[in-house]
Amino acid sequence: MGKGIKTHKATAKRFKKTASGKLVHKRQYDNDHLKANKSNRTKNRQGKRSQLGSRTQIKALKKLITNK
Repeated sequence: MGKGIKTHKATAKRFKKTASGKLVHKRQYDNDHLKANKSNRTKNRQGKRSQLGSRTQIKALKKLITNK
């Protein structure tokens, strides 16, 4: 077994790597309150996955997620 960086489990659970190598995460909307006065369109948009844009963030997160 080679020595390497361990996978950060909390990060691995929150972020998923797509087939093309992009990182996506689910927006935190399930824990929100007062949803009754929000439109269905708003609730539907907030519940979807979001893509990361910053190169530095992506580079740091990929290092935490992968353990190879």
